[in-house]
Amino acid sequence: MAAGDRVTRPGHVQYGDFLMGPGTPYRWQSLTGWEDLPGLDSGTVLRADAHGAFPGQLLAQTRTVVLDGLIIRARRDSIGAAIAAVSTATVPVDDELPLVAWLDERGPLLVRARATRRAIPVGRGYRAGTITGGAIQWEATDPRRYEMVERTAAGGLPVAEPGLAWPLAWPLSFGTPGSTGALTAANDGNAPTHPVIEFRGPVARPSLTNVSSGDVLEYDLPLTARDVLTVDTSAGTVVLNGTASRIYTATARSVPEQTFTFPPGPTPLIFRAAPGSSDPSSSATVRYRSAYW
Repeated sequence: MAAGDRVTRPGHVQYGDFLMGPGTPYRWQSLTGWEDLPGLDSGTVLRADAHGAFPGQLLAQTRTVVLDGLIIRARRDSIGAAIAAVSTATVPVDDELPLVAWLDERGPLLVRARATRRAIPVGRGYRAGTITGGAIQWEATDPRRYEMVERTAAGGLPVAEPGLAWPLAWPLSFGTPGSTGALTAANDGNAPTHPVIEFRGPVARPSLTNVSSGDVLEYDLPLTARDVLTVDTSAGTVVLNGTASRIYTATARSVPEQTFTFPPGPTPLIFRAAPGSSDPSSSATVRYRSAYW
């Protein structure tokens, strides 16, 4: 199941594989908390000897999304099945599921959330196959909303250009252009986004530097041609070949993984390694989504 794979037009809301909106038995009237700014924890401290305060860091809280005015319409002999589908889709779960909403011409956006409340009124219309006034509430621990398609950028270690071949012959051939080890990640949203970074060998002490901020992620270990070191900056994990933690290999100049983000706009990056490690088949790949408040 791909996130939002059933969302095809404005008005659609999909949680896991459960779709609501046009063309379904489930309509809704309002969606609160989706376009709202999430609650913020402020580190601002009042000045002790002057007016005002010292501005502190603002950290977003969880995002609460409420779909109100849920209307369920079905035949009298199948209203129970329609309600059962809502109930099954919104049972309490341990892991967050994708919640996708498409509201307007900007297209769908994605959060990961869990259903925390469900209300299905039982009134006079129940036996007639029409239920109105229902509601579903979700809580997303990551309050940012993300674009649907994951982006990637990749680069290899610097490789010098071969230059002219002797003896010279017209037309001149300068050979294949060398690699600079540079790559760029473009976050088209308005919130910082956490990338997943994959270092592939053979390479020793791989590192990735954010040229704009100077932040570096660097790991003092050798990778063979079969090795992949995956750094999940959101989870703060560093895993070798999908199983073994290698977070302890971070060097002294490496920043904490969860502080390594791509702000809105382009972020220039540089892939480097230990001196003498220059195999052209090694690479660094970043995977990320543009993020929105």
